[in-house]
Amino acid sequence: MRQLVEQPWEWLQDNSGRIILLVATIIIAAVVVKVVSKGLRIALDKSNIPSASIFVNIVRVLIWVIAISLILQPVFGINPTTLMTALGVGGIAVSLGLKDTIANIVSGFGLMLGKVLKPGDLVTIQGVSGTVKDVTWRHTIVMDRSGVEMWVPNSVLNTAALEKLPPAAEAMATIPFTARGGKRLDTQAISERIITAVTAATEDIMLPDNPPLVKFNGFSPYGVEGQVLVFTKPGVLLSTMQDRAARAIAHEGFLVQNAAGTEGITA
Repeated sequence: MRQLVEQPWEWLQDNSGRIILLVATIIIAAVVVKVVSKGLRIALDKSNIPSASIFVNIVRVLIWVIAISLILQPVFGINPTTLMTALGVGGIAVSLGLKDTIANIVSGFGLMLGKVLKPGDLVTIQGVSGTVKDVTWRHTIVMDRSGVEMWVPNSVLNTAALEKLPPAAEAMATIPFTARGGKRLDTQAISERIITAVTAATEDIMLPDNPPLVKFNGFSPYGVEGQVLVFTKPGVLLSTMQDRAARAIAHEGFLVQNAAGTEGITA
């Protein structure tokens, strides 16, 4: 170090070989990491193994560890075996400090290899529904329809309730209504009118091959209680679908507009 400060040119001449080896190793390792990462992602996409970044990141770390171990002795004069022994002794203390990280990594591998979870799955985790965007070292990233990302620690997924949803279930929104009438109420005619109106208003944002459904589920002092079930295509907020569907049936004469008010009920 003193020679570097006082005689930098001589230091560079004396250590030029080491510097060239260090730079060359870094460049080669960076190129290998880029090529292998790209190739691994392509291979994962063509295989049954989930294409999550946790696998790619592990390979990247391994490549850099190998590259560093190759230059420790010739460049820095450090015996790799001695370093590994030192790391092994200190590994116990480090593992205690990184126990949560280790738990998340192990849990992430378990989720991936067990095919419990993979990018693209529609899930509900802790009350939040969305699409699995990625599984990283520590977290599983779930993005809902509004673009909000929820980062869930991988270790939590081993204990928390996890629901995998079909596309229609994740896309479903409901609009409750009350139809006035009594024994003579024609529920079939009402269903057809609601479906026609809602389909016309939401056709451009409707999930393909999933038309609206009408279900009647009980009675109240104001009439027959029901729900319109609508299914929204990806990229559209459920609230947008609900708004359109509600507006489409808002002025239907058979609906109770204010069930909590004093409107009469036609039998």
